[in-house]
Amino acid sequence: MEYTFTLKYQLAEQDANHEQLVERLGAAGCDDALVGIGQPGRIALEFVREAESAEAALLSAMADVKKAIPTAKLIEAAPDFVGLTDVAEVVGVTRQNMRKLMVSHAMSFPAPVHEGSVTVWHLAEVMSWLQARGTYKVEATMLEVARTAMQVNIAKEVQMRRLVPKVRRELKTLVAYAVSKRVT
Repeated sequence: MEYTFTLKYQLAEQDANHEQLVERLGAAGCDDALVGIGQPGRIALEFVREAESAEAALLSAMADVKKAIPTAKLIEAAPDFVGLTDVAEVVGVTRQNMRKLMVSHAMSFPAPVHEGSVTVWHLAEVMSWLQARGTYKVEATMLEVARTAMQVNIAKEVQMRRLVPKVRRELKTLVAYAVSKRVT
């Protein structure tokens, strides 16, 4: 099956030569990715990868990038963090329709990952919620990729943000309680 996703990385100073990076990526097996180098110190790779599962596609792509650019640090796997406009686009409805759903089902609509001037959700959680309602068409492949991207991003955050043992113990209990109440 074919899976489409994006991996965004922060580059080390020694990896500033974009032509060399593109060659190294191709040699490492990333010839199925469109490489974006528009932002200094960053690289984005949009993959269209054949694999048995979304997990196999993302993990093999990450391994290939690591072979080509060992010092690169993963910033984000996408699709994952989205606003209402992004969700509406994926599902094929208007932003206004998505907002109406969120407001009219405030108690059951997935909680955002970040709320502020821009509110952000995990795409997989919103798609799963829509799928459970049964009134919206949710593409299975997109949901599988979104779930896998979310898992990659959560794992990255946990690994990068080492918690103090005392805080970890207290949070483990509190977060476990909150997660058990959540619908996925």
